[in-house]
Amino acid sequence: MSTEETKNSFEWVWYVIGLLTGILAVAAVTLHIGYLFLGGIIGLIMAGIFLNNIVKGREY
Repeated sequence: MSTEETKNSFEWVWYVIGLLTGILAVAAVTLHIGYLFLGGIIGLIMAGIFLNNIVKGREY
């Protein structure tokens, strides 16, 4: 990646959104701390799938 591409990259936002929505989805069902971590990990995985498979190569 060039420095300009790295400077304007906002992919981290999707990972944060995935993390928070995973935690909130599990919190809606149960408040067990172990499941909240699991929900966060699943949210991060879903964000990675979204970025690498669904929107890969799109131009904005």
